[in-house]
Amino acid sequence: MAGLNLTQKILQKHLVEPRKAIKEIAPNTPIKIKIDQALTQDATGTLTYLEFISLGLKRPRTEVSVSYVDHNTLQVSFENADDHRFLKSVAEKYGIIFSPPGNGICHQLHLENFVVPGKTLIGSDSHTPTAGGAGMLAFGAGGMDVCLALAGQPLSLAMPEIVRVVLTGKLKNWASAKDVILEILRRLSVKGGVGKIFEYSGEGLKNLSVYERATISNMGTELGATSSIFPSDENTRNFLKFVRRPNDFVFLTADADAHYEETIRIELSEIEPLAACPHSPDNVRPVKELKDIAVNQVLIGSCTNSSVSDLLLISRLLKGKRIWAGVDLAISPGSRSVLELLIKTGAMTDIIRAGARVLENTCGPCIGIGQAPCSGGVSLRTFNRNFVGRSATRDASVYLVSPAVAVASALTGKITDPRKVFGPRMPKIILPKALPRNNLFIRQYNPDKDISFGPNIKPLPEFSAFPFGIVRTKVVLKLGDNISTDHILPGGARIMSLRSNIEAISEYTFSPVDKTFVNRARALKAANQAMAVIARQNYGQGSSREHAALVQRYLGVVIVIAETFARIHRANLINFGIVPLLFSQPGDYDRINPDDELVFPDIYLDIKSGKSETIGVKKNPLSLKFFLKLSPEEREIILAGGRLNWLKEKRL
Repeated sequence: MAGLNLTQKILQKHLVEPRKAIKEIAPNTPIKIKIDQALTQDATGTLTYLEFISLGLKRPRTEVSVSYVDHNTLQVSFENADDHRFLKSVAEKYGIIFSPPGNGICHQLHLENFVVPGKTLIGSDSHTPTAGGAGMLAFGAGGMDVCLALAGQPLSLAMPEIVRVVLTGKLKNWASAKDVILEILRRLSVKGGVGKIFEYSGEGLKNLSVYERATISNMGTELGATSSIFPSDENTRNFLKFVRRPNDFVFLTADADAHYEETIRIELSEIEPLAACPHSPDNVRPVKELKDIAVNQVLIGSCTNSSVSDLLLISRLLKGKRIWAGVDLAISPGSRSVLELLIKTGAMTDIIRAGARVLENTCGPCIGIGQAPCSGGVSLRTFNRNFVGRSATRDASVYLVSPAVAVASALTGKITDPRKVFGPRMPKIILPKALPRNNLFIRQYNPDKDISFGPNIKPLPEFSAFPFGIVRTKVVLKLGDNISTDHILPGGARIMSLRSNIEAISEYTFSPVDKTFVNRARALKAANQAMAVIARQNYGQGSSREHAALVQRYLGVVIVIAETFARIHRANLINFGIVPLLFSQPGDYDRINPDDELVFPDIYLDIKSGKSETIGVKKNPLSLKFFLKLSPEEREIILAGGRLNWLKEKRL
C-alpha cells in the first residue's frame, strides 16, 4: 500500500471527522481538522473579534493566536485608530498576542516568529498559506471560520486533491521564485488550483530558501488553491536557526511511494524572468517580450516579496546607481526586524541614495492604501494581485514582477529584463547569522479589561432564518467570470476604514461593476423582495474578506448562482446564510437575464431533506435545475440564517 504524502501526514494528525485513515477519504469529501494556530489582520480582524465576543468565551482555545495590524494603518481620520485601540483591548482581555501598527506584515511576521512545521494555521487573510514555505499547513479563511477556530472548533472543508509539483535543477539567469509561481499561473490559470493543495518536492528544493518557498506558497492563493506546502528539511532548519527558533524544527517530508492526484514538473533552469500583465495574475508573459513600455511607478514589498533576502538583493542592485528620473520607486520592508537589519548593514543607505522612498512596514499599496499610480500610469509591483482598480487608480496598468525586474525597470524607466542591465551573473546574497529579535509583540492577559469601542464600530447585523416555503427572487445582477472580492466590495483607504461598520461599507457593494446596485437593492429590500445574483466561473476569487458576503446578505441577496465558486467566498456566503447554487446545464446562464424573477418552490425542503438539486422557475413552463452541493452542516447553517444563529442554536 502506498505511503502518505506530506499533506496527508499533517491532515491525519489533525483529522477530527471522519474518523478513518486519511488515505480512505476521497477528494471533495467533507472533513474537519483541528487548528493549532490562528491569525487575524486588522481589516478582517475587527469583525472576527466581534463574532468571538458574541460567543461569550473567556480565552481562545488555539495554541497560538496573533492579532496583527498591517492593513489599515493610514490614519487620515479616527476610524482606523479606533479599530486599532479596539483590537489591542480585545487582545489584552483574551490573552491574544498583539502586533501593533508598523511592526510588519502578518505573513512575514508569522513566518519569522510563529510558524512551526507540521502544525496547522488558519488566518483571516487569503495569503495565510505563505506559512507553507516552512512546512506548515495553512489556510486562508473568512473571519467567521477563524472565530470558530479561536473557539476550539475544527475547520470544515472539502478534502482537497493533492497536486505534486516536482522541482528539478536550479534557477539561473536572473530567474526567481516569483517567476516559478508566475510560470505555474501561466500554465494553470487563476482557476487551476480550486479544490487542490499544491505540495512541492524534487531535488530542486535544495536550491530554494524558505523565503523563496514562501513567495511561491504565498501566490499559490492566486491559483485558487486551498493551500500550498513545502517539506521541512535542512533549509527549513537553517531558516529557523536564522530567526532564532531552532527548537521549532521538525523534519517532515512525503513518503517515497506517496500517492498524488496529479503531478506537475518544472525544470528550474528553464525558468526566465516573467511578468503578470494587466489585469490578472495569470496573464503571464516573458519580460523580454515587453519592450518599450514606459514605467511611472515601481513598488517593492507586500507579503510576497518583502523578506530580508529580497531587500538585500534590492540594495545590492541599487548601490551606486540612481533611479530613472521619471520613475517613483517605493519600498516597504516586511517587518521591523527586516528594517533593522537593513539599517545595521548599511543596505538602507544604498536604497535611499538611489532615490527610493521607504514606506511603513505594512501592506499599504498592495491593497490600494497609498501610492496610487497616476492616471493611465504603468506600475510595476512585486505584489500578488493586479485586478482592475486594486491599485486605487482604475485606468492604471499594473504588472506583477520579481524584485530584480522591478529594480532593472526603475533604473531604465521601462519594463526591462535584468539581464540587460546587470549582465548574466546574479550577485550572491549572504545573510547575516541571525535576524534581529522582534521585541514589539504585546503579550498581556487581563480578563477584567474593558473593550474599547469607537463610534465606527457597530454591532453585527442580525439575520432571520432562511424563509420557509416558496422563495421568490429578483435577479438583481448578472456577472461574468472571475468576479473577485474586489469587484464585490473594493479595498482602498476610504472604504477599508469602514470595515467595522457594515451599514456604511455596504454603500460600496458591487460599486466597481454597477454603481446602481445599492440603490436598487435597497428599494427591493424595502419591498420585501429577496434577491439573487448570477455569475459564471470562479465567483469570489481573491481576498478572504467575509464582508464581501456579509454586505450581499445585508442588502437582501439570499441566493447566488454560479458555474463555480472560489473556496473561501463560498464558505463566507454560507456563513451568512446565502445559498450558493451551481448551474447544472450548459446554457442555463444565458437563459437568465437581469430583473428576471426566479421562483424556488421547494428550496427550503430541498435543503433540509439533503437533496442534491433544486428547481428554479423563471416563467411557466420554463424551469431550471440547480445543484445543491452542501454538506449536512452547511444545510443547517443556511436554514438557521447563518453560522452565528446556528452556533446559538447549538449553544457552543
